[in-house]
Amino acid sequence: MTWEEVDWASLERLRALFLRSEPVREPYWRSVSDLASYDFTYAQRIAWKWGAALSELLRLGWAPPSGSLLDWGCGSGVASRCVVDAFGPATFSEVRLHDRSALAMQFAARRAQERFPGLRAEPDSSGADSCTTLVISHVLNELHRDDLPRLMTAVRAAQCVLWLEPGTHACSRGLITLREQLREEFHIVAPCPHRQTCGLQVAGRETDWCHFFAKAPTEAFTDGEWVQFGRRAGVDLRSLPYSWMILDRRPVAEWTPERARVIGLPQPFKPYTRLDACFSGGAGGEGVVKRLELLKRSDPEMHRRLKESPPPPEITMPG
Repeated sequence: MTWEEVDWASLERLRALFLRSEPVREPYWRSVSDLASYDFTYAQRIAWKWGAALSELLRLGWAPPSGSLLDWGCGSGVASRCVVDAFGPATFSEVRLHDRSALAMQFAARRAQERFPGLRAEPDSSGADSCTTLVISHVLNELHRDDLPRLMTAVRAAQCVLWLEPGTHACSRGLITLREQLREEFHIVAPCPHRQTCGLQVAGRETDWCHFFAKAPTEAFTDGEWVQFGRRAGVDLRSLPYSWMILDRRPVAEWTPERARVIGLPQPFKPYTRLDACFSGGAGGEGVVKRLELLKRSDPEMHRRLKESPPPPEITMPG
């Protein structure tokens, strides 16, 4: 697809649906043009978020076990394509695409086959069979009440789960709730540096949420078509917040108490940087989220890096 082929009327209709405060019950997708235009524009912002998360997994040295991949709530299939791109088609025996829209499943399967010719990709109308790797992307704010039990059945049938959501307060807190239900069944790969109770579950932290920021590619700001898209769609291409959770039934190495995960965006000031850091350091072994003020003179290089966008994913806790 090219920018000249984008169906702007379709994108405006989809944008109106996405902005609703309640889950959309009618089908999103009315035509292949809907899906193609979405995949070319809005879905790329999701791909940029997945790119940031997958880069972090590669940095941590983690990869999913070989086997089948199920993209649950696939839409245009951008999330599963990002995952296959990151870990290589040889990692996966097949890709199954599940969505309540048959049109979306067919589109996503076709795009996956085009991208990875040697990999079997096909629609999966049930979404209930077990899989090795389960991919879930941007579904929490769209689930109907009876959808969540079906999704959790799929989660519990998987060997590992890659789950990424918008970085809103509601989606983050929803992921935290699900994490607490699943942390005894799975090891936590990311973003949590521990498997214990979430440090944001304590009283007084209800308004806080666990979120991170991806960096948009340069063309989002230098390419005139992307600039026009951002203006026309009312989307700030500089802001790519996301929340995520990676689960694995295989044991994983937990972080030492000295290593801490940076949450959200640090606030740089001239003499210090203020940030929220998550680490495993509670008296009972639970997770802890602390608000820190790191003095510039104590670590000038870290102070500089924390001003970057996005900031480094971890710091060493000050003694």
